[in-house]
Amino acid sequence: MSKGKEKARGEGALSRAERIAQQRKSLPDQPGVYLFYDRDGELLYVGKARSIRKRISSHFSGGNTRLTSRIDRIESLVTVNEAEALLTEQSFVKRHRPRFNIRLRDDKSYPYVAVSLDEDYPRVYFTREKHRSGRAYFGPFSSAKRVRETLDLLGKLFQFRTCEGREPGRRSGSPCLDYYIKRCGAPCVGYISQEEYRRNVEAIVDFLSGRYRQVEREEEEKMKAAARAQEFERAALHRDRLKAIRSLFERQRVAGASIGTADLIGVAVEGADANAQVFQVRDGILAERQSFYLENEGEREPAEVAEEFISQYYAASPSMPRQIVVGPYLRDRAGLLAEALSERRGAPVEVRAAERGDKRRLRELAERNAQLALDQDRLRREHRRSRRVESLAALARALGMEELPVRIEGFDISTIGGEHTVASMVVFEGGATKKSDYRRFKVRGDLREGGTGNGGPDDFASMEEVLSRRMARYLDQADLSPHDRKRDASFASLPSLILIDGGKGQLAAGVRALQPFTERGVTVVSLAKRLEEVYVPGRSEPLDLAADSEASRLLQRVRDEAHRFAIDHHRGRRDRGMLEGSVLDELPGIGPARKRALLQHFGTPERFLAATREELEAVPGLPGKVGREIHEQLNRTN
Repeated sequence: MSKGKEKARGEGALSRAERIAQQRKSLPDQPGVYLFYDRDGELLYVGKARSIRKRISSHFSGGNTRLTSRIDRIESLVTVNEAEALLTEQSFVKRHRPRFNIRLRDDKSYPYVAVSLDEDYPRVYFTREKHRSGRAYFGPFSSAKRVRETLDLLGKLFQFRTCEGREPGRRSGSPCLDYYIKRCGAPCVGYISQEEYRRNVEAIVDFLSGRYRQVEREEEEKMKAAARAQEFERAALHRDRLKAIRSLFERQRVAGASIGTADLIGVAVEGADANAQVFQVRDGILAERQSFYLENEGEREPAEVAEEFISQYYAASPSMPRQIVVGPYLRDRAGLLAEALSERRGAPVEVRAAERGDKRRLRELAERNAQLALDQDRLRREHRRSRRVESLAALARALGMEELPVRIEGFDISTIGGEHTVASMVVFEGGATKKSDYRRFKVRGDLREGGTGNGGPDDFASMEEVLSRRMARYLDQADLSPHDRKRDASFASLPSLILIDGGKGQLAAGVRALQPFTERGVTVVSLAKRLEEVYVPGRSEPLDLAADSEASRLLQRVRDEAHRFAIDHHRGRRDRGMLEGSVLDELPGIGPARKRALLQHFGTPERFLAATREELEAVPGLPGKVGREIHEQLNRTN
């Protein structure tokens, strides 16, 4: 045997602890990032360090076995300095979202306010994309509600158009309702000049940028200029606007004008949960208060939570103030954060651990708000958990089950005229959805013996086929080891209760397919839509269960979720079928990847065909030039 093979065989025979020890010895004593992987190749954690070797050693000596017990492989990447390591770490976190790094609980992208400065009459609108040139973006905001509140406020203070498209107006040629309620100056019919409209938009940009004193001065100057020119109606408009702005500023003005412009950040941590509050002070005015719930599965300390949150938050923010105020626990890391953020901003950023004065007072207020948000969130979750337990107990009593139905699986069939027949399987655990265990089926028709495809035996056969396949997957996987890569945790789990969407016919088909489950004590029921009737095997009449009872409502939630999931799958297959060989194949610059992007963005072919040029230009992953060409081609071919 060759020396290479002997060495490989020797390494393969090493235990996990021995392999990890060998990898740790070869780690560099330099700044950089390190990556922990589990045995399945999943990235568990990304960290940064001044010395990779010493930092990883602290992980294994710190007693955090929740993480270290899962590590199977360590990789590292050396950087020039620790600030570069911080930026590199965040790029890995953003791309892979490791479970032991700090993560925002809400997976959706941040909402922003956008201003379309590339248009003659710019629009101010809600968006989640942040990539188009010629647009100014402000945010991120912690919720869509905050964005809409901001847009509503801007509409009251500064009039801007809400109509879509590069050009303002409607086909009727008359102003819309916004003009009559003083939310738009009606540039579509020339009631406001392009120059004046642009000045309004510039005021909006100044307002969103936090230049409040400048906005106040300009409105006062406009009011006086209009009065001197004896344009009293216009002067009254600016007077009312100035009064509203000053009233707003007075309510939000913070004691101590010395704060100026800064972001004050406070965090609170409780086990695997954390909350971060960002108080945005602009010109001495508390402009925004953002609240972000964080996942802290690694149960990290406040300093680590705050550091990772700051890096992620400002990576998504198109603007950054010159000063960021943090808690004393980040005093030793302030210089590193300032260096990394200055590089990202392209201008100096000061990170201060304020210990006195108004900055300390506001930062402590942010921390108290973060703790309050965590407490309220915990109470809400406990209340929801107790309600779910009560619903499960009520359902167990109604169905005569000896134990709570901890795992419920719901099944539904979706088809139109027998085309693209699909089925869904949804899972509720502890009364809450477990979307990672959802599964979809394409109905093959193996058990069909005829039928119309829109009711009767065909539907029964489809349900029997799907449940037979579910049963077969369980029998194949139940005995596999949890670490076996072939094991599907959803199919390998034994449910407490199976809910079938339908009446007695669907239930009979399900019971035939699920006999091995019923022999293992699994309860099988069906729920008929019309009167929310619950059927159980061996009984011709539905259970005496009120449709508005806790037990029935839980079954309805499972049934409705299965129906929604099946409909989504069916719609996707139908739309893909409609788009195959359609007008998309004849459009310029459209390959399979862009076809998928268009379908995913618009949802249906009808929405795609009705899209405006601006909507096509805004499709993520589609160059603006291609969007314009598609719009021209669609309109040319009608």
